[in-house]
Amino acid sequence: MEQEVLQKEKVLKDKEKSKKQILLRLSPSLWNELAAWAEDDYRSINGQIEYLLAECVRKRKG
Repeated sequence: MEQEVLQKEKVLKDKEKSKKQILLRLSPSLWNELAAWAEDDYRSINGQIEYLLAECVRKRKG
């Protein structure tokens, strides 16, 4: 059981390491709008930005 938990933790850590990090500069007003939107959708601001970018890419390919 413990080995299974450790394996799942390793998979999650490896997945997180595969994400690229970027520096993003936003105006305070845009930050506030994204923060409010993220809260409405029960996401972090980073999660909201990632979701929005993924949706835009999906629609562009569509």
